[in-house]
Amino acid sequence: MPHINKLYEISQRLKLVFIVVGVCIVVVSTLFTNQLAKSLAAEEQKKVVLWAEATRQLLNADEKTDINFISTIIENSTSIPMIIADANDNMLFSRNMVEPKTHVYEFYLNEIMRLKALRPAIELKLDDTTQYLYYDDSLFLKQLYYFPYVQFAVIVIFLLVAFFAFSGTKKAEQNQVWVGLSKETAHQLGTPISSLLAWVDLLKMRHKEDNLIGEMEKDVNRLRIIAERFSKIGSKPDLQLVSINETLFSAVQYMSNRSSQKVAITCHFASDEHLFIKLNVPLFEWVIENLCKNAIDAMDGIGKIDIFVDTEDDELIIDVKDTGKGIEKRKFKVIFTPGFTTKKRGWGLGLSLARRIIEEYHGGKIFVKQSDLNVGTVFRIVLKQISNS
Repeated sequence: MPHINKLYEISQRLKLVFIVVGVCIVVVSTLFTNQLAKSLAAEEQKKVVLWAEATRQLLNADEKTDINFISTIIENSTSIPMIIADANDNMLFSRNMVEPKTHVYEFYLNEIMRLKALRPAIELKLDDTTQYLYYDDSLFLKQLYYFPYVQFAVIVIFLLVAFFAFSGTKKAEQNQVWVGLSKETAHQLGTPISSLLAWVDLLKMRHKEDNLIGEMEKDVNRLRIIAERFSKIGSKPDLQLVSINETLFSAVQYMSNRSSQKVAITCHFASDEHLFIKLNVPLFEWVIENLCKNAIDAMDGIGKIDIFVDTEDDELIIDVKDTGKGIEKRKFKVIFTPGFTTKKRGWGLGLSLARRIIEEYHGGKIFVKQSDLNVGTVFRIVLKQISNS
């Protein structure tokens, strides 16, 4: 129904809004952190320049120079890695560097080359020579640079966890609703169906020669089967070893008798031998009938439905092919969502229930194998646990 599709569209938009808001939070936070890191980098540069000046004054100091304040500035620099080198890149002094136990010369040479590429050196002009100060970002500043990426990862993980938790909760609530609705429907149908069967028996006794009563009995029994199907939703299915050939023929015959003569439904088996598989027959027939009904609607009551059955390794493959309007590729998965429908009438539950019956109750798979607009669609059902008899 139209309002069901509207609710589905709203839920999809809410998911999109949720994602957009999360992305905006990440972007704003990243921009703010980068700006903060730039400000801190500028402050560290000022500290290095001050340290360089203090070092220059210390190196040029004589016996009259008060070096207490200068020494305090030098000693208080404990976080920024620095190297003082000569014009030939020979290390003269280092501070806050973690030296290796071996190959110290090569280590400082490589570090000087790296720091040269990072930023220009600060020149220390002494009385008779010039030395060069190279420095790296402090550990805190490096952590701040990486913080946006860590924050981004944390937010993404949070969004994913929240999304899956929300989806899981929503799915669980939907499951409870569908199960409750199904069982209540079966319960409510039970009494009138029993009453109708009793009336049919009474009519058969009074009008034994009326063939229409037999047809009426078939339809009432059909209602009983439908009620039984609803009652099984949410319960552990009773799987029995049955012939897939006979099960499909039964479902196809029922649909053929109740559809237009302009619709041809045909079963094609790869082998003449019967294939046996564990099924809950009422529920599986419901899936086949639902696929056929959807195909008939897509063909506007005129066309062909071909059901192909084959085996592959330990799997049974059933393809339901129609000559209908087709499905857009972007809707291949969404058509199995509860409430999604392209019809003016209907609740959009048929394919959702079909997927649950195949995947949850029979451990198989159902999906759109192929679809071309104005050509037709192929639904594929894959079932396991085949045994021949």
